[in-house]
Amino acid sequence: MSGRILVVEDELAIQKVIQTYLESAGFTVRCIDSGDQALNAVESFQPDLIVLDLMLPGMDGLEVTARLREQASDVFIIMLTARSEEIDRIAGLRMGADDYLTKPFSPRELVARVEAVLRRQRSLTPPPSHSLHFEHLSISPDRMEATAGETFLDLTTTEFILLLELARHAGRVLTRDQIIDRVWGEDFYGTDRIVDVYVGQVRRKLEQAVGDGLIQTVRGVGYKFMDSPK
Repeated sequence: MSGRILVVEDELAIQKVIQTYLESAGFTVRCIDSGDQALNAVESFQPDLIVLDLMLPGMDGLEVTARLREQASDVFIIMLTARSEEIDRIAGLRMGADDYLTKPFSPRELVARVEAVLRRQRSLTPPPSHSLHFEHLSISPDRMEATAGETFLDLTTTEFILLLELARHAGRVLTRDQIIDRVWGEDFYGTDRIVDVYVGQVRRKLEQAVGDGLIQTVRGVGYKFMDSPK
């Protein structure tokens, strides 16, 4: 598999191991050692994916991720952390990371996760279909846009696909496993908590535009889109 990978890691030994394994797998790799360099490197190198350490000197991995998402960058991010607490992993996902690995990790597993995320990238764009119109929301798969009246929802690609899949099955419950298969793909390596995190992000953006209640939690099962089709 090919692709451009930016590695942001301040420990040189880890950086070199990651670079060696990724280049052996066919990727073009650029390495930097601080979060402060990351935003400029993303602009100049245009990576398909970033392997990003959480604990960096200066600007840490969470701030780098938040800044990228504020700039509407859809670059995929796999976050590395030496911390094992769930709260740190969830914080990374909420900021917009697509996956994470806890140190120490297997370089082969990292390569497998990079390949899985990039395969997901190639299948994220939804197939052309008719726009969906609801009482409070319109969704255009062709343009990858969701609007509430005249207001465009500022959604990342993954958030848009998640909303689209829920809307396509309006009134039906989708389990977390079904959502992962439809949005992230069958070879997703992470935890199903990523579904909860991304649903929360989509909910917050919907609430700002149309109010609460469009996505209902079905406890112990999954989620259901509640808007009424026109």
